[in-house]
Amino acid sequence: MKKIFLLLFITIQFSIYAQFDFEEYFFDKTLRIDYYHTGNDTLEIYSIDELLQEPFWGGSKNNLIDVFNYGKYKFIVKDEATGKEIYSRTYSTLFSEWLTTEEAKQTTKSFSETVVFPFPKNPVIVEFYSRDKKNNLHKKFEYKVDPSDYFIKKEKPLSFPVKNIVSNGKPEMNVDIVIIPDGYTKNDSLKFIEDCERFSNYLFNSSPFKENKNKFNIHAVLSWSEESGTDIPAENIWRRTIANSSFYTFGVDRYLMIYDNKTLRSLASNAPYDQIYVLVNTTKYGGGSIYNHYSVCVSDNSNSEYIFTHEFGHGFASLGDEYYTSEVAYSEFYPLDVEPLDPNLTTLVDFDSKWKDLIDDNTPIPTPLTKEFRNKIGVFEGGGYSAKGVYRPAYDCTMKSISIDNFCAVCKRAIQQMIDFYSN
Repeated sequence: MKKIFLLLFITIQFSIYAQFDFEEYFFDKTLRIDYYHTGNDTLEIYSIDELLQEPFWGGSKNNLIDVFNYGKYKFIVKDEATGKEIYSRTYSTLFSEWLTTEEAKQTTKSFSETVVFPFPKNPVIVEFYSRDKKNNLHKKFEYKVDPSDYFIKKEKPLSFPVKNIVSNGKPEMNVDIVIIPDGYTKNDSLKFIEDCERFSNYLFNSSPFKENKNKFNIHAVLSWSEESGTDIPAENIWRRTIANSSFYTFGVDRYLMIYDNKTLRSLASNAPYDQIYVLVNTTKYGGGSIYNHYSVCVSDNSNSEYIFTHEFGHGFASLGDEYYTSEVAYSEFYPLDVEPLDPNLTTLVDFDSKWKDLIDDNTPIPTPLTKEFRNKIGVFEGGGYSAKGVYRPAYDCTMKSISIDNFCAVCKRAIQQMIDFYSN
């Protein structure tokens, strides 16, 4: 009964927020706002960079209002004339992760970030929200957008052809993934197409993606780099690549990310998209992903299939890391007196909001790491980079260890809910 109630609740949420006509408020294209997020562990400033019109809208035309409440940030688009909320999304960024590092206590930095939404027909107010240490949202900035403003750029900064890898119909009825190559030269063009096909198969090897293959479109942008590979700063290796990816993000050797947000977004704009995935042409182990921001994976490591699906769990469904023994740069990423936003982690502060409905009545909370409960959903201590005080739902999962087609029931549910949100 509890499971039925939760699924009914999600369905009701979707239907409540789908009760106005997309065409009443929006054109079938994208408005992109690039802005700078500046600060340190005590300071936060938003400042507008530029506005761009992009030719495709890749998102849902029904589910325009966010219902998940994941992510460190949120933006809300309101019709100026009526004050009605007509679009919203939650998301996280590289800046939000950097704020949890020791460096953020010592210096101030600026990060380029982007929000996108359907191009409005009339003036709108865009409100930007950040969470405090208790995960409460507070409005930090707002900006009026007049769609008739002639300063909204309409040229395509980086125009490249696109090859469709998986096609299942209209963007608004599917989850659209755009794959960006980095470190692939023109001589690597055939390899990139083959890699995209291989990685698409990797994704659909794992449940619940395999059961929902007909709800995905995957597009590959054919944009080439001057040199193969990627930057490895600690080894004094630097490559001229189109998306400027780099290992050693925040000093962690395997953390492969991109600071050049504007270039990445311009590359992605060649196709309709819900999710951006960067495929980096290297054999070195690594990758990274941030919810509703972008994901990165290496092309030719023996664990590339695991990395690809694991990182997509972060970027697409806001799944948290369930491991707690590997090196990370973060300090107290999950405070123990606050319930994590990620659907697959808990500090037991508000466990009723998580996967309690999936636990058998005879399973103790917390759940012992014993053979008896190894194949059951429970509350196992250790997760979110902490051995104590943070709990995960399963003994093992793709979000915990190097394993393929091993998402636990909690992660599968979160992924399925997100697939349904974007494909309805």
